[in-house]
Order: sequence, then C-alpha cells, then structure tokens
Amino acid sequence: MGMIIAPGTNPLGEDPAAPDPATPATVGRSRPNGLVVFWRGLRRSRSGFLGFCVFVLILLICLIGPLFTPEQTTDVANRLAGPSWEHWLGTDNMGKDVLVDVIDGGRPVIVVGFLAALISTAIAVFFGSLAAYVGGRLDAVIVTATDIVLTIPSIILLAVIAAFYSIGSDLGLAVLIGVLGWPGLLRTVRSQAFSIKEREYVEAARLLGLRTSRIVLREIVPNMASYIMMNFVLGAINAIYSLVGLYLLGLAPLTGTNWGITIHWAQKAGAHFRDESVWWAMGPVVAISVLQLSLVTMSRSFEEILNPRLRHN
Repeated sequence: MGMIIAPGTNPLGEDPAAPDPATPATVGRSRPNGLVVFWRGLRRSRSGFLGFCVFVLILLICLIGPLFTPEQTTDVANRLAGPSWEHWLGTDNMGKDVLVDVIDGGRPVIVVGFLAALISTAIAVFFGSLAAYVGGRLDAVIVTATDIVLTIPSIILLAVIAAFYSIGSDLGLAVLIGVLGWPGLLRTVRSQAFSIKEREYVEAARLLGLRTSRIVLREIVPNMASYIMMNFVLGAINAIYSLVGLYLLGLAPLTGTNWGITIHWAQKAGAHFRDESVWWAMGPVVAISVLQLSLVTMSRSFEEILNPRLRHN
C-alpha cells in the first residue's frame, strides 16, 4: 500500500519551508541610524575630529560662558594692566577684564556669521540649481544679476550701506552680509547642477511629472551636499571677517560687546604698541583664528560623511 504524501511536503515528510536545523539562523541586521553614521564619519579624520571638539568647546564657552562671567565695572586704577592671575589677559583702558570681554563677545559674532552664511548659501543653492535646471530666459536673468553683483566690491558696498543705515542689530547685520555674499557660490553651484541634471534619476523624476521645485530640492541639491557644506563653512568664515571688519572700521554701532568692538577700541588706544596691553588686541584675534581653524578642519570630516565615495575608501 503506497504512502499518502501531504501537499507541500517531500517524501520524507519534511516541510520544505521549515528552517534547516544544521544551518545557523540568519539574523537580520538593522542599518545604523544617522547619528551613528555621522559619529563614525567624524572620527575617521583625526584633524577633523579635533576641529569638531575645539569648535564645540568654543560654542560652549561663548554661549554658556557669559552666564557665569562677572559684571564688568570700570576700574581706572587698574587700567591697561598686563596679564596676571586675577586678569589672565590683562585689562583694557577702562580697567575691565579682557578675558571676560572675549568670552562675552563671541556669541554675537558666531550667530551673525552662521546666520549670514545660511542666508547666502540658501540663495546661491536654490537660484543656482534652478537656473541650471530650467535654463532659457530664467538662467540668463539669474546669471546677469549675478554678474552685476559680482562687479561691485562687496566689502565697499557693505561698508557704505552699514554707514548710511547704521544697522545695529545682529539680525540686520546678518541679513546684510548674507544678501551680499551669494554671487560667487551661485556660479559654482550652477555649474555643478548642469552635470547633475543630465543623470538618470533626474530624467526619471522629470518623466514622472514632478514639480520643478521638488526636482531641484529633492534630486539635485542633495547630490551637492558635501560641496554645499564646504562652501557654507567658507561663507561663515567670510561673514565673520566682514562683521569684524565693519566694527574695526567703525562702520557699525559700537554698542554692546563682541570681538570686533574689542579689536576696534584696542586699535584706537594703540594697545598693540604696549607690551602690557597687547592681549587686549590679540585676545579676540586669537579667538577668531582658533574658531576659523576649527571650522576648516571640521569641514574635512563633514566632506567624508556626505560624500559616499570618500566614505567607503
């Protein structure tokens, strides 16, 4: 009498869908989240990771430090004193602690620098990508406007506008610097977007009938992420230089405390000619230099994180 074989089983009565006991079970591995990928990529470059640590330290000092610094009072008897245990960087011509001025003056410079870089980068990336993708008359209008702005020396225009309108708020200065800082980046973004728009995934998005703004923001711009990040860092550095230059020349209201105002008054008082008070001028200069160096070295790690070809090498 023949054996009755149930459907879905082999002649030995085994279920082919059951896992083989001799074969180890395959355990699914979840992909690491974005923070893990970011942290791993950040640590690949020693100099980049060191720059990131220094940048975070400067941020903490400038953003949280003013909450713990004492209130500055005029002490004429202790004016232009050299570095000491009580005043690590000496005092200014009013007897105020220079180190406290450096700590209190970092926040507005950093805020204005990064906000201005964000504004200029957003303008350049959006309109540069749009000009390359759409082409035609829109491209011609955007390129012509860019060439006109490029022919005007930005530092001179910035100085004239700041002098006439006396822009004193951090937001106003950031908008002014950001609006004048986009032309150079727009031209390079436009050239990058020209090559990206010919790729298959952009053509597929166009055939699907997606909106132009969606194609530009979702298909073209993300593929320039590493390039945009590098130029954002450079934009922040240039914005900080422009801001400090305005205060150094006395073209922005000299109210409050920031690194540019400290350098301005130190230069006016001739602090760099006196050995005892040289750190009145050099303190903010060193702070700006360390901040810029940390940004440049940190951007190397960001490039590896955002550029897949560098990430897997």
